[in-house]
Amino acid sequence: MSIQTSALRAFALIATTATVAFAQTERRTLTGRDITIYDLVGSVTVEHGSGSDVIVEITRRGADARRLEIDVVGDGSGQSLRVIFPDEDIVYPILGRRYNADFQLGRDGRWGGFRDSRFSNRRVRVRGEGRGIEAWADLRVTIPSGKRVAINVGVGEVNASGVNGDLGIDVASARVTVAGHTGTLRLDTGSGGAEVRDVKGEELSVDVGSGRVSVFGADVRRMTVESGSGGVTIDRVNAGELSVDVGSGGVRIDRATSDRVRVETGSGGVSLELSNSPTTLDVESGSGTVTLSLPANLDAEIDVETGSGGIDSDFPVSVNRMSRNRLRGVVGRGAGRIRVETGSGSVRLRRV
Repeated sequence: MSIQTSALRAFALIATTATVAFAQTERRTLTGRDITIYDLVGSVTVEHGSGSDVIVEITRRGADARRLEIDVVGDGSGQSLRVIFPDEDIVYPILGRRYNADFQLGRDGRWGGFRDSRFSNRRVRVRGEGRGIEAWADLRVTIPSGKRVAINVGVGEVNASGVNGDLGIDVASARVTVAGHTGTLRLDTGSGGAEVRDVKGEELSVDVGSGRVSVFGADVRRMTVESGSGGVTIDRVNAGELSVDVGSGGVRIDRATSDRVRVETGSGGVSLELSNSPTTLDVESGSGTVTLSLPANLDAEIDVETGSGGIDSDFPVSVNRMSRNRLRGVVGRGAGRIRVETGSGSVRLRRV
């Protein structure tokens, strides 16, 4: 074996060892009830944990991963973990060559939900390729019951399952998936959409700038879904209050139970199936057909108006006012109130 060959093999061994060592996961323990986590670029997995503390396992990745810093600050009431990116240009190859986005955040790695200017003293650009450091951090977060945890991610994805507590997830450009959550759940995404499955608790709130929202299975006191653009699909929901607001996109709600329902869409059809006779039901659509599937024991005052389109009802209505585009009347004793308004599109009241 030549000296040159031995040197090359030794160098390769050192490089491989360094790479493997750097891929090893490090842990941070966060104490207190209120925990906040910031990771500008990377994927985050959130799971139920035992004990009394929140545990974060961090894996720094990429050719320049060594340059990332992990900072934990706070006191006994709560702590904050921040992944600090030292450069204003970050390359995240997973996104693909065409991705390019700018963010405003503080030099300490914090931001205010990407809308709060208090921390926005540093501009950071994230690209799929090009100039900058190639580095990101993947996190695994385990949360014991009863904690309040806020997770903030810029680019990547967040997957949470089995958490019992107050969980807030705020992302700029990432897909969010949550399953089996118990407690209050708040999701806020700039783009990427959200999917929620089998949650129960006090409140479920989903706010999406652009992207599809899906909720399959929820038993909550209050449920709010907002989407700037993108359809909304909801199935198997029991909520005292249910509110859905979509700028552009259709709304489909199946097998729902709720006393107070409000659905509004700027453009897009609405299909709503309720298993109970609601106290109030308010549906407004700028354009699109509205179909309400309601139980046979429906008991409500009805006020339906459409700018252009027909009105069709399976229920016997004691009519107070009837015209081609307006129907006012009573089904049953008129205990509840149902109001439907659409700019263009038919309105159909179907008996389940």
